[in-house]
Amino acid sequence: MKKFTLYSISLFSLLLLTSCEAVETIFKAGMWWGFILVGGVIALIIWLFSRGKNS
Repeated sequence: MKKFTLYSISLFSLLLLTSCEAVETIFKAGMWWGFILVGGVIALIIWLFSRGKNS
């Protein structure tokens, strides 16, 4: 009975959750976080340089 339950759960998850969709979602989230972090670092560098010139 345990083997049947394990196989049925595995088959159910394989049919409903494809790995391509999961990987696509992870990469989309990673890409946007990368854009946000790069933009934040560039803004911080510009702010630091502009602050140093005014002093």
